[in-house]
Amino acid sequence: MLNFGKSHRIAWPIALTLVALIVAATIVVIFLRLESWPARTAGQTNAELERLGKNIRAAFIDIGHLQPRITINDRVYMEQTTPLSELVVLSRRIEVEHELLHTWAGSSKRVKLHGTFLAKAGFDLRKGLSIDVHPDRITVQLPHAQILGIEQQQVDVLAFENGLWNRISGQDVQRELSRLPDLARKKAAETGLPAEAEKTLHQQLEQRIQTSQPLRLIFKDEKKSE
Repeated sequence: MLNFGKSHRIAWPIALTLVALIVAATIVVIFLRLESWPARTAGQTNAELERLGKNIRAAFIDIGHLQPRITINDRVYMEQTTPLSELVVLSRRIEVEHELLHTWAGSSKRVKLHGTFLAKAGFDLRKGLSIDVHPDRITVQLPHAQILGIEQQQVDVLAFENGLWNRISGQDVQRELSRLPDLARKKAAETGLPAEAEKTLHQQLEQRIQTSQPLRLIFKDEKKSE
């Protein structure tokens, strides 16, 4: 009985010592994990931002075969590799008409033309394009959209009437033909094609990137920048 009591008294300090060592080891492990947590979190965040940067570049390649410069946390991650001056987002068919009616000495001549054009709306990248990725946001800064081009598809002569002595000249026809593209450009702008191009680019980027960060498109005002 005496031997049993002695061994019992000896076992308790050993057990307490083991418990203390386990608790101390646990505290050390937790401390080391907490101490390395910012570095591990930063590493994970940087890797995620780099994957996001690649997704953004892939989105611009899909939309306009453009590989823009991308910065992550204000540091250059990817340089622009494909020099492009324009990014076309939308194309729309535009139809316009113009009429010349001229009377001289009681004799009238009349020319009426109908033109069909393809209007292209997008962004003039010579005015700047920057993409910056942050953990809490993605910012794309570029100029406002505009009508980048007007392509003539077809011109129809609706009226070609000469007066007795007031005849239609070649200059009359050339002058009227030259007015049609300007009318088409003006009509495309008035129908809101540039604004629609800005909205379309935003939608296309969101669909392709699919990220939790908010995507902001900031359009530079030419007058303010000057």
